[in-house]
Amino acid sequence: MREARNGPSIKAELHKEREAEVNQMEKHRRVFLKLSGEALANKEKGGYDLPVVQNIAEQVKNAVDQGIEVGIVIGGGNYWRGRTGNEIARPKSDQIGMLATVMNCLYVSEVFRSEGLETEIFTSFQVGSFTKLFCQDEADRAMSAGKVTFFAGGTGHPYFSTDTGIVLRAIEMGADQVLLGKSIDGIYDSDPRVNPNAKKFDTISISEVIERRLDVIDHTAAVMCEDNHLALFIFDLREENSIFKALNGTIDGTTVTA
Repeated sequence: MREARNGPSIKAELHKEREAEVNQMEKHRRVFLKLSGEALANKEKGGYDLPVVQNIAEQVKNAVDQGIEVGIVIGGGNYWRGRTGNEIARPKSDQIGMLATVMNCLYVSEVFRSEGLETEIFTSFQVGSFTKLFCQDEADRAMSAGKVTFFAGGTGHPYFSTDTGIVLRAIEMGADQVLLGKSIDGIYDSDPRVNPNAKKFDTISISEVIERRLDVIDHTAAVMCEDNHLALFIFDLREENSIFKALNGTIDGTTVTA
């Protein structure tokens, strides 16, 4: 008899959990996701790690199937980092980095398509017929139609990082939140790899991030978040199903309030 009584109770709990996930997703109707280029790289053979990209595509597809509109920005660090190309002028170095983000978006977009997703790529400068030049109205139509929309090329100007690029596009496109997938599970008051007693923040305001100069996003992007009340969520991209969990609020990370 005890089992019979517990059965419906377990089902009710599962139903509540599912409802909570759906409610969380409904709160974030339009979300921007930042992926690092390094996370996509095959460190042993070079090039891309196809299974990793396919796994990301599956997670994003689950979100899209739930009605979430997803915009994606990808860093170019697997090819080039503008700030480290000291042998040439910074503007040219940054331009190479912008092109690296375009290549990453072209590859990831095609893998997403092979997984059954519709995609669109917008760039901040002309790339022939490979992509579309960014237009807010066109990008809005693409996202509203359920297409995973990639924003490549950063801001199109040197001296601005992809952090600034994603915040700029998220603000322009009216995103509810920006998800930052990193190699660490949130924000700490100091580097946990150096300080074993580093304290992790579950929640922190963007003004405190700016004040303490915490290494989350670059200063320009942080100020833009503060001025435009854009919330961030930082999570460990390496955790299983991390993107889908981040979208439904079931992953341990740090929420940055604005």
